Amino acid sequence: MINHSSHCMCGNNMSVPLLSEAVTVPGTEKETAVVIFLHGLGDTGHGWADAMTSIRLPYIKYICPHAPRIPVTLNMKMNMPSWFDLIGLSPESPEDEAGIKKAAENIKAIIDHEVKNGIPSSRIILGGFSQGGALSLYTALTSQQQLAAVVGLSCWLPLHKTFPQAASGSGNKGTPILQCHGEMDPMIPVQFGAMTAEKLKTIVSPQNVTFRTYPGLMHSSCPQEMSAVKEFIEKQLPRV
Repeated sequence: MINHSSHCMCGNNMSVPLLSEAVTVPGTEKETAVVIFLHGLGDTGHGWADAMTSIRLPYIKYICPHAPRIPVTLNMKMNMPSWFDLIGLSPESPEDEAGIKKAAENIKAIIDHEVKNGIPSSRIILGGFSQGGALSLYTALTSQQQLAAVVGLSCWLPLHKTFPQAASGSGNKGTPILQCHGEMDPMIPVQFGAMTAEKLKTIVSPQNVTFRTYPGLMHSSCPQEMSAVKEFIEKQLPRV
């Protein structure tokens, strides 16, 4: 098996399972910041690596890991890429608590690895789409590492009933969060996104939560949304 990340000169990726396989879009000049972006259920990091390439800033490295393949209850236990098991998609659905916590630890390991390689956590943005956005929110709110910002597209906050208590040790109570949602989303209704934004305002400083909705947009992203994401990334990770 050819491992395309084995030419990385710094730090050993193999100790961080998600990193050794991740799709990485390198900076075109000295990298002074990192964006880690997590895909949605059944997807891989490739599509989002392409999306990140289209809005890239030259001094930022973009890391798009692939979720492991696991049986997903919501999809008749079919094996597919999934950060944790999904049982339902409503705010009252039972949740895979152990799986969510384990997934968050794996994402924290990527952050730790980047910090060891010289990028301070305050120069790292964590983001994702749908289940990946959900995991980004959960990871940031339960992590001691203070991040530059968080981006959640078409998503929700997992284990929302455990907050704000679950965030008691978080370094991200002052961290800006950009949350975007399609108004016609048939899978994660925009109302669930709005409830999530309101919940986030009880956990972090309310003025740090931005919730944007896009008319006509279903469960996907659109050029206007991607341009808002680029603007947000550039604002939170300015050139140094």
